[in-house]
Amino acid sequence: MTNNVADLLYTEPEETVTDMTEEEYEASLPHPTGYRVLIALPVQEETHTGGVIIKAKETQHIEHLMSIVGLVVELGPDCYKDKNKFPVGPWCETGNYVMFRSNSGTRFKFGGMEYRLMNDDSIEAVVADPKMITRV
Repeated sequence: MTNNVADLLYTEPEETVTDMTEEEYEASLPHPTGYRVLIALPVQEETHTGGVIIKAKETQHIEHLMSIVGLVVELGPDCYKDKNKFPVGPWCETGNYVMFRSNSGTRFKFGGMEYRLMNDDSIEAVVADPKMITRV
């Protein structure tokens, strides 16, 4: 047992994400609690439309930070349960691509992928084809 506060706050992972099976990876992801939604952000394209000009790393990073579309990975147990707030039922479900404000939620990375945890009422639209949506 360690008494070092730094060791309690952060320890090196015992195995890397690449050593995990898909099931272990999914089990290791944070699971949303309450009325929160876990969203995976798409990987940003490295080239501009047409595929000829390569984007700068900073441009790719900014586009990632400002993402407005993601994939619903998991819903917390209380999502969309408030009948007064959601009288017609859930606004989305696991597997939907959804749109949200660029500054919504708690951002974090896991296994090289960026995720967000956000409130159920932060979802603004369900998107059929996320590649058709761009931020202006």
